[in-house]
Amino acid sequence: MEDTAVVLRTLSVASSACCGPLNLAHEDGHIIRPVHVELPEPPESRKRWLTREEAARLIWASRTPIARLHMPLFILLGLYTGRRKEALLSLRWPQVDLTAGRIDFEIQGRRRTSKRRGVAPIPRRLLPHLRRARKRGTDLGYVLHRNGKRILDIKKGFAAACGRAGLEGVTPHTLRHTAATWLMQGGTPIWEAAGFLAMSEKMLLDVYGHHHPDFQKGAADNIGSRPRRA
Repeated sequence: MEDTAVVLRTLSVASSACCGPLNLAHEDGHIIRPVHVELPEPPESRKRWLTREEAARLIWASRTPIARLHMPLFILLGLYTGRRKEALLSLRWPQVDLTAGRIDFEIQGRRRTSKRRGVAPIPRRLLPHLRRARKRGTDLGYVLHRNGKRILDIKKGFAAACGRAGLEGVTPHTLRHTAATWLMQGGTPIWEAAGFLAMSEKMLLDVYGHHHPDFQKGAADNIGSRPRRA
């Protein structure tokens, strides 16, 4: 019984994400009966995003002697493409077409997952920064690098820049939140913004739709209107 209790406690911890381990343990005979576990409510999605002034402070704070060639560019890429950290750190120059003005974030041979990368046009304000960075890069090298070597993670340096900028609750993923928020605040059509971010329209509407100037505008206009006669 003591061994069963230990197994039960261990599996209960594992079941915080899914009840699968408990069901499997019952099927394999490790516990004598199915166990119902009340799962906690999913955490509220992080909606922290940067204002234009905060973004400018972060870029300025990232210009240290060690990181001045890659950290500001990482932040600009995140803000103006809305791509995840992994997609930015793995980006190579053959994926960047400065003539056509497009970035192909997909990697040949990579298994496609729900976290799509997609192809995005290069925003006008990002283009000159990429052109300058290209002069420092190699034909097959990484866009973000340190002395020609790939940067495996940027979390510590990014956190240090946030500290110098006086920003709290900001992570590299905040840049994606910011890009989506800015697109919505600018009144970008939902289908166009979703395509640019390689994000589903449902996700964009659910998380960022309230930033759009037309969000529920029809309902707000109609709530005070006189009813139409049939």
